[in-house]
Amino acid sequence: MQPDSSTVSADEQPGESPNESPSEQLSPQLSSLRSSPFARVSLVAYLFLIIYASWFPFTGWQTNSWAALPELIQQWPRYWSGFDAIINVVGYMPFGMLIVFALYPLVRRWWAALLATLSGALISATAEIVQNFLPSRVTSLLDFLTNTSGAMLGAILGALLTPLILEKGRLQLLRKQWTHKESSREILVLGLWSMAQIYPQAYLFGLGQVLPVISQTLSELMNMDIDISVFLLQGYELSVEEYLLSETIITACSCTGALLICLSLLNRHAPKTILSVLLLGAALTIKALASALLFKPEYAFAWLTPGARGGLLISIIMLYGFSFAPSHVQKRLALLMLMISLVVINLVSDNPYFAATMQTWVQGKFLNFNGAAQFLSLFWPFLAIWALLRKPRPV
Repeated sequence: MQPDSSTVSADEQPGESPNESPSEQLSPQLSSLRSSPFARVSLVAYLFLIIYASWFPFTGWQTNSWAALPELIQQWPRYWSGFDAIINVVGYMPFGMLIVFALYPLVRRWWAALLATLSGALISATAEIVQNFLPSRVTSLLDFLTNTSGAMLGAILGALLTPLILEKGRLQLLRKQWTHKESSREILVLGLWSMAQIYPQAYLFGLGQVLPVISQTLSELMNMDIDISVFLLQGYELSVEEYLLSETIITACSCTGALLICLSLLNRHAPKTILSVLLLGAALTIKALASALLFKPEYAFAWLTPGARGGLLISIIMLYGFSFAPSHVQKRLALLMLMISLVVINLVSDNPYFAATMQTWVQGKFLNFNGAAQFLSLFWPFLAIWALLRKPRPV
């Protein structure tokens, strides 16, 4: 005789199955909340940048500084500026905000803000202690306080924005409506492209110039003058017209490659032109502000040379034609553009005008983040190529 399916045992609650695991018995509200892989990937990348900025240039390590460490921690720095203090606060604000977003939905709102503040304090304390063993860095109580304050402010802001961004999911809804699946990596790469414009570059959007750095490292190791680009060109020197053409190619290909990554993410429902213009405008704005702060206000648009203007114009023309291509073709074109830009910028040496401009660089500003900004400007193209070559995960 079959048991009556309408009867429910005393040990079972309505709506539950005796074979359900505890994770499957979560409330519908909690189970409907989704984590943000983009926030977690961004957090790891930002943590790496903080560590790199705090310990750059990683040379001259000392091992006999433990005795002086307690006294150094208690001392207030003799020389400091309000600008650097503000930069320290602002630099740690995204870190605190990203921790709050990354903890969601396991830890939410104010508990997440508390953990984010404590994490910011721990990372800052670790960075300051390690700086004691680097002769080029100074352990500072002020840096610890300003960094922790920045993490706390970012955590509070993240807690306030959580309902709007993650719980109500307006941004996630727009992302689903406008982008294809598996776009987190590319969105992160595009965000870093704008930030990579902070570090001074010989050419507009001229990211990935690694051969001069490698040449300098080899020269110091081998105690001799080594220039890999000169060796590859067999001593050939570029004329003024060839410098202009090279700058145009670098700007056009690099700009086109980055914006093609943006276009390849967007579907037919997205305002592609508006989003592309906003991305390009953000990169140019950051470039202008960084040039004004690092050099002089009159140098805010010194990078807008005839070659850069020509490259931007050619990029716009290419983007108009490539915008009609399918998404997978746009990714291949973006890969091609970035590789062309990498080859040209590593073969062409810095122009004398840029070298003269670098002499006016106010090194005191953004001092703690110069290393991270340089690292980002060098390796962004390789990160973008990795994102373009990586196959999407199977659904």
